[in-house]
Amino acid sequence: MSHQIHIIGGGMAGSEAAWQLARRGFRVRLSEMRGSGETTAAHQGDGLAELVCSNSFRSDDDEKNAVGLLHHEMRRCDSLIMAAADKARVPAGSALAVDRDVFSAAVEAALAQLPNIEVVRERVDTLPGEGMAIVATGPLTAPALAGSIGQATGADALAFFDAIAPIVYRDSIDMDICWMASRWDKASGPESTGKDYINCPMDKDQYLAFHQGLIDGEKTEFKEWEANTPYFDGCMPIEVMAQRGVETLRFGPMKPVGLDNPRTGRWPYAVVQLRQDNKLGTLWNMVGFQTKLKHAEQVRLFRTIPGLENAEFARLGGLHRNTFIHSPTLLDRQLRLKSSPNIRFAGQITGCEGYVESASIGMLAGLMAASELAGRDWTPPPVTSALGALLSHITGDAEAQTYQPMNVNFGLFPPVDPSVKKKSRKEAYTARGKADFTPWLETLAPDLPTAP
Repeated sequence: MSHQIHIIGGGMAGSEAAWQLARRGFRVRLSEMRGSGETTAAHQGDGLAELVCSNSFRSDDDEKNAVGLLHHEMRRCDSLIMAAADKARVPAGSALAVDRDVFSAAVEAALAQLPNIEVVRERVDTLPGEGMAIVATGPLTAPALAGSIGQATGADALAFFDAIAPIVYRDSIDMDICWMASRWDKASGPESTGKDYINCPMDKDQYLAFHQGLIDGEKTEFKEWEANTPYFDGCMPIEVMAQRGVETLRFGPMKPVGLDNPRTGRWPYAVVQLRQDNKLGTLWNMVGFQTKLKHAEQVRLFRTIPGLENAEFARLGGLHRNTFIHSPTLLDRQLRLKSSPNIRFAGQITGCEGYVESASIGMLAGLMAASELAGRDWTPPPVTSALGALLSHITGDAEAQTYQPMNVNFGLFPPVDPSVKKKSRKEAYTARGKADFTPWLETLAPDLPTAP
């Protein structure tokens, strides 16, 4: 099949871009390295849109949360990633968490139903010299292609470390010690019970010993090419957080607030939470426990956590390096490479952080390319929307000198009316965003349809 556009990378962004283009009738070649005998340091399989870190898309609350608003906007644009996530949803309180295997299979099945998508398992080593293309190779871009990108941009890629959290088998957790609860018993979503997390309690002595164990534990040795690479605060290894102070974890991933231990009627000194990782409920991941501890050290230390004394791990934590480009200086407002405007970039390689953010930029890249192929002018989403705020940050509003990966947040949005009371500002952001987003959807019609 001859193609009108070449998408390089079958992750979240590439899959979403392919969906948006193909469902509008354009012929797409989707190149994915995994499955050709190649893989990355973080992926486990060959499935499209594989989740390699957490299984959570974070908050699904679209009334007072920026990422929840992004969920809402993507669903309205008929996002494949959001449809697959809804299909693969597992209980996680107010968060949208998914079964990894069900999610990836849903993405693959949807793309396979579109006859104008050709999925090719191949490694692409150079940027296309001609023809429209979208590069969505993610933060683990293969070295040869990364070198080609460097030559085309004339700038070095930034880099940071990203750590993966362990996954525990449910039947190895001691529920005589742990209990099920969401913070403040808050339920969200049709499958939520308000008791969506497994909570492992710690008293003060246990916490202090565990904290010291994180600091003293043997860490993964850095390779030469990883030296002096900064961490991203949104996915920081737990032992690095521990080094920031003895109380840091108690105000972060081990926060006990709102979690009453039914055996004592009180909040513990600290809590380790586990979140369901698959629909069967057999796998649970340790929330916020991204780590670069060596595997044997992880097993030893994590089994000191009350309730995890006999824990069996389906996956231990790991560490890989992520790379991204200086998007504010290199890309135009339509995500095109200024030096080669036939090429767009999408996903985490642009410097957005998070599954949903990556997919959303892939979605926008697909919509932009569709408009261009159709000969239509492109109207960007309003900056008061989550899509518009994130796009503006990536393509020019961020300070290039200090540009770092960013999750969507209300700090990227134009301020709301200062007369709005502080406790109501989040609702004001989302209400304004929804109101401004609806007219923008009409700019995609008639030949660029949207979901009802």
